[in-house]
Amino acid sequence: MARKNYLIEGVSGTGKSAVCHELRRRGYEAIDGDNELAYQGDPESGRKSEEARHEHHIWDVGKVREIAASRESAVAFFCGGSRNFRKFIHLFDGVFVLDVDVDTLNRRLDARPGDDWGKRQAERELILRLHASKEDLPRDATVVDATRSLEEVVDEMIRRAEA
Repeated sequence: MARKNYLIEGVSGTGKSAVCHELRRRGYEAIDGDNELAYQGDPESGRKSEEARHEHHIWDVGKVREIAASRESAVAFFCGGSRNFRKFIHLFDGVFVLDVDVDTLNRRLDARPGDDWGKRQAERELILRLHASKEDLPRDATVVDATRSLEEVVDEMIRRAEA
């Protein structure tokens, strides 16, 4: 996809999908990992699973490798959460983690449609636990304050990616 590839991560509700849409609107290559790469599977083996659980939300490593190996564009952004990111994180030139405060996170989750991830109490509790612990996020990433406007958040990531 690009000569430089970046992963955009964060817990549910931090704005990964919105960032992906804005990057595309601006003409950047942006992959919506949740819709284009994700499936339910074992994070270690990659074998598909019928069990729809947070820890089984993984990306197809082969597809990530294939897309990252292409050099058609100057920069590409892979947006979304994956529980097996450790299997492909080395393919990226950088990682951005979107972060928000708890109040902003709760407001964003409240605004989601009734069937979206994070609306059920158990899902909300998991998201808030992961937000507090940061256990599901890549380490050594550039943290981006996603409480700012979408334009400011995307401007910062583009500026850092093109530097």
